[in-house]
Amino acid sequence: MDAVLQALADPSRRTVMGILRDHPATAGELADALPIARPGVSRHLRVMREAGLVEVRQDAQRRIYSLRPEALVEVDEWLEDYRALWQNRLGALHTEIARGK
Repeated sequence: MDAVLQALADPSRRTVMGILRDHPATAGELADALPIARPGVSRHLRVMREAGLVEVRQDAQRRIYSLRPEALVEVDEWLEDYRALWQNRLGALHTEIARGK
């Protein structure tokens, strides 16, 4: 989980995640969407691949990157306790607002 969180700490990698959430893309397509040079995009993709967030497949001369959402399962499970905490707090806020009406 630490490698996933470290990979997600970078805003460029989060942008890549958003793009790959919608569709697979080549490194060139990802580079066009980011304000960094192509070698930088390749480094980001390597970090994401090592963290298990993306997978790559060869299609002739192109490398196609896809999101691996299963890499986020452990993070989602860890966040569940915090999600429940906020839901309880928002529920209490709703109750207080309703009382004020």
